[in-house]
Amino acid sequence: MRATLRWAHSDLRTHRGEALFLVLATAGIVASLLLATALFGYATNPWQRVFTQARGAHVWLHTDRAADTGELAALDGVQSVAGPYPTAATTVAVRGTRASVELRGTAERPDVGRPLLTAGHWLDADDPDGVVLETRLARALLAQPGDTLTLPGTPRTLTVLGIADSPERRYRPGEQPGLVWAPPAAVPDPGGQVIGLRLADPGETDYAVQRAVTVLGAGAIGQVSTWEQARAEAQGDNRLLGQVLGLFGLGALLAAGLAVHGAIGTRIRGHLRDISVLKAIGFTPGQVVRVFLLQHLAYALLGAVAAAATVQALGSRVPGRLGDAVGVWQGLPGHTVALFVVPACAVLFIGATTGLAAWRAGRVPPVPLPRPAGAQGGGLSVAARRALGLRMFRVPVGARGRVRGARGSDGAGAPGAGVSPGVRELEVRVPPALVLGWHRAFARRPRSLATVARLTLPLLLIVVAMSAWTTIDRFHSRPEQIGLPAALTVRADTDAGERGTRALLERDPRVAAAYPGVEVAALVPGQTATIALRGLGTREDPYPYALAEGRRAHGPDEAVAGQGLLDLLEVEVGDWVRMTVGDRPQILHIVGRSIEPENAGRVISTSLDTLQENDPRLRPTLYQLRLAAGADPDEVAGRLADAGHGRLDVHAVANPADGLSPLRAVVLGLIAVLALVGLIELLTAIGGTVRESERDLLALKAIGLSPRQITGITVTATGCTALAAVLLATALGLPLAHWLIDAQGASSGIGAGIAQVPSPALLVLVGAAAVLGAAALAAVPSARAARRRLADTLSAVA
Repeated sequence: MRATLRWAHSDLRTHRGEALFLVLATAGIVASLLLATALFGYATNPWQRVFTQARGAHVWLHTDRAADTGELAALDGVQSVAGPYPTAATTVAVRGTRASVELRGTAERPDVGRPLLTAGHWLDADDPDGVVLETRLARALLAQPGDTLTLPGTPRTLTVLGIADSPERRYRPGEQPGLVWAPPAAVPDPGGQVIGLRLADPGETDYAVQRAVTVLGAGAIGQVSTWEQARAEAQGDNRLLGQVLGLFGLGALLAAGLAVHGAIGTRIRGHLRDISVLKAIGFTPGQVVRVFLLQHLAYALLGAVAAAATVQALGSRVPGRLGDAVGVWQGLPGHTVALFVVPACAVLFIGATTGLAAWRAGRVPPVPLPRPAGAQGGGLSVAARRALGLRMFRVPVGARGRVRGARGSDGAGAPGAGVSPGVRELEVRVPPALVLGWHRAFARRPRSLATVARLTLPLLLIVVAMSAWTTIDRFHSRPEQIGLPAALTVRADTDAGERGTRALLERDPRVAAAYPGVEVAALVPGQTATIALRGLGTREDPYPYALAEGRRAHGPDEAVAGQGLLDLLEVEVGDWVRMTVGDRPQILHIVGRSIEPENAGRVISTSLDTLQENDPRLRPTLYQLRLAAGADPDEVAGRLADAGHGRLDVHAVANPADGLSPLRAVVLGLIAVLALVGLIELLTAIGGTVRESERDLLALKAIGLSPRQITGITVTATGCTALAAVLLATALGLPLAHWLIDAQGASSGIGAGIAQVPSPALLVLVGAAAVLGAAALAAVPSARAARRRLADTLSAVA
């Protein structure tokens, strides 16, 4: 044991930098995996906790006032019901901030879908104007218990009594109205009613919706929302952040394991004589394996413990969503288990890769075998010998005759006798360091290919991370390409005239175009869910949808649909679909697939003219505003709100990338971790190249190469290896990044076609930095080796 510790200590002193980088890389990888676990828990558990404590309904049905909902409680699979509650759609405002809401008349606190109070108290029968706001709505309005809400266009006011969490679909400005619980007296003229169904088997949600629609009639259904939609919205971008961290963390862990495997293999080849001496003095093969295994397990364990301690102590103090996620995760039941299991799995994986490489050390014989006289990779190739000037390049020329300045095969300066007319021989002087460096980098093909592959993996993941960064930038810089051509959504009061409203909007100098539209809920075929049916723009002034497939909707009954709707209905571009709005069917021909970041892509869009031809009762209820280049949406929204004198509800269109701002810091951190892993592999390759060059040092000096030229051989070999890895990582990483990002877009309902790869200039800059950095790292140890004394060189060769 004492000899083992002395060997490990000596090896640590020799490879301090490599050990430090391995510890830091392991710490970064384990921290990434722990943060991914925290984000997954943060995305799922808070909503699940609210749903369980509130005994949430799995299905919410919005119907007209005349619908008889009494039979729904007797349906198979329905455990209990909530309501029906009268509802009214209206707008509330406080301190200049407006929001569309659904007033829900509730005589007493519900048992199913029970709101969980976080501030204030529940409704009071003695206060008919008191209301309770859903948490997300209250946050958007900056409202607190005791505040007074006004209803624009009416003299009524409401008083906020409390704020409560709800497992129903969350408030989204311009898309989903907020939820306000109020006494029935506060809803004097309800426009409909809502009833919730809690099911015995949540897996039978679609079947329960179908049965409920059959009992009530399709014409009585206004909108259907399910617990799955609410959960997906609640998880939102947190789950995506967790997936990104988990994917890159696992990739970095694999790269680190391969780097450790390569480092040990290279070290074994460089210490064959020392290992033989250890065996000669009595070390067993198992003891030799344990020397390497325990040493690298200690490095990995140190990094894993440091990462776990850092995340546990400082993770909740990180500003933004990551800190919130860690804080919530630390209070979950499985937090302690994950805090130990994740680092342990990472250490075990590194230990497994270490054991495979250390097993080779145990097979080293006690008596070193003589090294082969020639290099395993063979001699120089024909092209290499020609480049060194040992042969000439024969270059055909168009004109027959002698060429001045050409040298013959005899090297005397005159054309050789054997040179045929029209052919000249040129001596191309290529520096020997370039040729020999190239030969050294790729002469031993299995070993060279393994080194290139290990170095390619972290570079490939860096290319994917850069593509993710570029895609997020595309959402901000060119939103019209990802389905967000409009910057503002405007909803006018019902008494506002269509022409006057549009004229008011287009009068603003920073408004480039105002597209009238309407959005209604439609029942899909099979009556299992509702989708968003939108009519935006007119045939004369069509809405500029961002298309990924097909063409724009120009003719009658033509429409474009999002990926989420295509997946839901299991249809493709070119199919006809039938849906029901109230008691009126809408039959549309899908001629294109649009990129739809709203409503999980469950949107089908056509022109306002088409919807009005099928249902003349439809009138514009919203306007999408496309602003001039460089216009400030907040400034334009404030100006329009003032011009509307309280009759316009103006909201900025939500950009999915707004919730992904923490992903930038995540990507930077992952790139740093991957760079550390790549640096470990690069140092390993440099060390192996320098050690293997010691045997050739005498021969290189004998043929007249200077120390600078000998240094150039190692630098060139390292640069060629890095260049090959950069080219391979770029060739594989770009299509992989494109596929991963589009697959994520398709799974979220937005659809494929959102991926944006980095610019060629950025790729060239990163690749050049990697190659030049590798060459610079190789310069110092190779220069030191080239200037070694003759006695040291002879000792190394021996």
